[in-house]
Amino acid sequence: MKVLLIEDSPEIINGVSLTFRLRWPEAALIATDNGAKGIDMVETESPDIVILDINLPDMTGFDVLEKVRSFSDVPIIILTVRGDEVDELRGLETGADDYITKPFSPANLLTRVKAVLRRTGTRQPEEEELPELIAGGIVINFSTREVYRNDERLHLTPTEYKILFCLARNEGRIVPQDNIKQHVWGSEARYIDGSTLKRYIYQLRAKLGDSAECPRMLFNER
Repeated sequence: MKVLLIEDSPEIINGVSLTFRLRWPEAALIATDNGAKGIDMVETESPDIVILDINLPDMTGFDVLEKVRSFSDVPIIILTVRGDEVDELRGLETGADDYITKPFSPANLLTRVKAVLRRTGTRQPEEEELPELIAGGIVINFSTREVYRNDERLHLTPTEYKILFCLARNEGRIVPQDNIKQHVWGSEARYIDGSTLKRYIYQLRAKLGDSAECPRMLFNER
């Protein structure tokens, strides 16, 4: 297991490194304080998960996130002092899988890392059994986990894809929020509130070219 930390604070790098060595010695933590270098390391080091600060010396973490999402679906957790909802929404909409504000507990960060890996790291067996779904210019290939909109591949986060899979598997049926949360977050579902799920649905709709006001694919129960 390889974890990439993109963070410009030596104190945070040292604290996270110590926690990982003591509590998760099987994981290899690599770090850089530079956004451009971090993007290169995603390509060259193939980490299993990325922890990303927003306030970096050469570019913002949002820029890093956007560039990484152009070529990789690696799980990404944002770790930042910026706790405004606007920043959190921007991070999640750009493709982050979780958003943690500083100050933080390194032990809590480790728990969140493992939770993201659990919900993004395993393919559901039934995915292989579903035929390709084509609807309104959207094509979902479940065997490859690829989603296309008008022949252009969409870069969905692992969480977004799991939500889409859950809804597609139940096409034409009402899926309760609790069922979606259980499918996506498993044992962590009880910690996920309705607003968090709504944000992910909002992001997913935007990528699919859908909207709550005039839905074509994802419908709310009225």
